[in-house]
Parts: sequence; C-alpha cells; structure tokens
Amino acid sequence: MNIKIACLGGGSLYFPRVLADLALANEVAGSEVVLYDIDAEKAELMAGAGRRLAQAAGTGLRVRATADLDDALDAAGFAVTSIGGSGAEVTRNVYGSWYHNADMHIPAKYGIHQVIGDTAGPAGMMMGLRSIPAYMHICERMESRCPDAILLNHSNPMAAIMRAMHKYSSITSIGICHGVQGGIAAAAQLLDVPAGELECRWIGTNHYYWFTSVRHHGQDLLPELMTRTGERTAPEAHTMSADLSAAYGHRIVYPDDGHIIEFYPFAAQVSGQQALPYSLAESARNHGYDAAQPMPEREPASSQVRAEFLAEYARILDAVELPERLDEGIHGEGLARLIGAIATGRRQVCILNLANGSAIPNLPANAEVEVEAVTETAGARALTMGEAPQVLKGILEKRFVWQELVADAAVKGDRNTALQALLMDEMAIPPRQAQLMLDDLLAASADLLPTFD
Repeated sequence: MNIKIACLGGGSLYFPRVLADLALANEVAGSEVVLYDIDAEKAELMAGAGRRLAQAAGTGLRVRATADLDDALDAAGFAVTSIGGSGAEVTRNVYGSWYHNADMHIPAKYGIHQVIGDTAGPAGMMMGLRSIPAYMHICERMESRCPDAILLNHSNPMAAIMRAMHKYSSITSIGICHGVQGGIAAAAQLLDVPAGELECRWIGTNHYYWFTSVRHHGQDLLPELMTRTGERTAPEAHTMSADLSAAYGHRIVYPDDGHIIEFYPFAAQVSGQQALPYSLAESARNHGYDAAQPMPEREPASSQVRAEFLAEYARILDAVELPERLDEGIHGEGLARLIGAIATGRRQVCILNLANGSAIPNLPANAEVEVEAVTETAGARALTMGEAPQVLKGILEKRFVWQELVADAAVKGDRNTALQALLMDEMAIPPRQAQLMLDDLLAASADLLPTFD
C-alpha cells in the first residue's frame, strides 16, 4: 500500500527504530516517509539513515527530508510526532536541554525535588506549555493539508498533549507509549509465562495504571501476581511501586518509581534531593538532574559544539541496523504494525492513549486514558476495561483536571490557568510561592511560549 507518512520532529532519536520497522513492514511497502524538523540538518541525516535501512530491507520504502512542514503534510495519511519541547537546542533529548534543567532547578528553589519531570509536577506542566502550541500548529496545518490523516504522538506529557488535541482540533489523534507493555512483560517474568499469552486489564492514564485482571489460559493469576510481588525483594527502582501495590491490593502496571512519584506529593515533602524516598535521588541523577550541580548557564551552542554534536549524531545513526523482526507491539509500541493495520483495515488489538469514552465507565468520557483498543480504518476504538477501583478513581480524577488545565493554559496562554494547574498538582505549594515559581518558570521558557504574553 502506497501511503505518505510524515515524521515530525524527524530528527528525534526516536525515529531510527521507527524507520527500521517501516522499512521491514510489507503492509506499507512502497510508501513515502517524509521527515520534518526545525533542525533541518538533523532531518537530512535521519533521512540518509532511513534510505540506507530501506535499501537493506528491499521493500521499496522511500525516505526524504524537507524543511517545509506543509510539504511534509500534503496528502499524508499519517503524521508521527516526537517533539520534546526544547526547540532546536543542541541536545540528544529533552532531558539534557537547558529548558528541562530550568524546569527541575527552579522548582527545587521552592522545595519541589522532581525525578523525571515529564508527566506531572511543575516540570511536566512546563514541558506541556512549550510543546502543545507546536502540536496545535501541526493540527492546524493538517486540517488544511491532510484533514483525514491520523496523528500518532509519542511525546510527553502524553496525556496533556492528547487532551489539547482532542479538545481543540478535529484531527484524529492517538498516543503511543510502551509503559503498559513494559509492565505486562515484568508481570509475565514474575509469573514465568510468556507476555504474549497474558490476558490483562488495567485502569489508568499514561505512566500510571493498575492491573485489575491478569489471566493465563483462563486461569486468574492476579492473586498469584500479588503474592509473588509481596514475597520477592523488589528491584531497587521498583520498591515504592511494590509498597504501593501492597497497600492498594492492585499491582501497579509500570513499576518505574521515577514516574510513579509524579502522582504523589512526596517530591514536595523532602528537604532536598538526597532526602527523596527509596532510590529516587539516584534515579533523578540518572535522568540528568543533579541538585548538587548549579543550573547550567544558557549559552548559544558554538559552531564547534554543534559540529561535534552532529558528528556524534551521525555516528549514532550509522550504527543503526535493521532488527531481525518487526516490533510486534507486545514489548514495544509496534508503530509500523499499527500504521499498517489502520491503513489496510486489518483489525488489531493494541495499547493506545485515547479519550476514555465509555471504556472505563466510572471515569469522565473526556479523560485521557491508556487502554486496549482495536484498530479500524478511522483510527482505533477503545475496548471496555471495567470500572476503576475507588481509591484509584480518586487519584485519577484529580489528575484529569490537571491535564485539562495544562491543555487550556498552553492553548490560551493563560497564566492564571497555569497557576491553577500548579495548585491542583500533588506537588503543590502555597499560592504565593506557586505564583513566584510560575513567574520564574515562564520567564525561563519565554522564547518557546508563543501563546503567553
């Protein structure tokens, strides 16, 4: 099938595996992939890697780069986005950017010591405020150039970005992540069964969900999963998740403490980074934020620094090879298979971020949830996941309001709505301090906040 796939933020290092999978996918053989990035040199290098992979696969995939967004989108069937909210800064990923460093260091001055900072908290909000205007611009151009195309988003804060697009654009948009897949794989390993054989149901939003059912060949294995979770010594990075699972009686699906802490007030209740519970101080440093180090000076990258960066970037791309098989979506996101299923009308069950509708009946219809879904030619439809347990329902409903506030603040450039989001968050501090922190955060990112005055 000959379709056009626009890869936006095409210089992101998310795309080498995407291009490799698209090159292998027979369902999209002969299709055209167009890479667009505000850093045109990165897009050109990525396109070169894509052509090399396509030639090796021999499926006729065509790959090129463009510096024109409309060129990338014209008559596209799909748009795949990986936009980190750090502009064209010379960095391998958003976590190493000056902007994200500001998102982490500024709240620390006010007593909030974050770990990853891409899903909730002040840093998650700021990532959303910087990214959402770019997404809305993309959706606006898609409404003109390819109104029937489907947008597949990979970036964080996933739920806030998805809520903005679902609320303010007519474009069909779907979020893709691998957190649930990773959680199912971890559960399968603990139960000593193949991940692909587990039948699971879970309830939650991106990066935070609980199993409500785990079955294998008709046998209910959730009690056994809970028993084994309680009996073993949890891996260091999953200890808090294990403790929370024991308290709630439901196992947290994606047991990464660095993400889980963003849904709790713990990061605003410590005296400093080193006082974070469990091993989270080390996790924060591993993600690039060390409170003992001063915030980096903001300096434009010199021509030498940029040249060295692009040389390293080229070496990374040169090392990319075709995998032995397509990512089937059991352990990863399975993007090429997802695109192929929608494009050809093949029905496929997958894991996606969608508006809830009636998938979880006791949660709001417009809530952004991560669920099992079945593909159809118009995109994907969420499957019924059952009701949220009462304690999780309370946690999630507050989070859904936060996501709505971040989406509204980003689209409208409304400072007071952003303040309300900070006060709604689990990492909230008193209003006057929150206002001062917000002023500092907005000032640090002013050049990437076109909607704020």
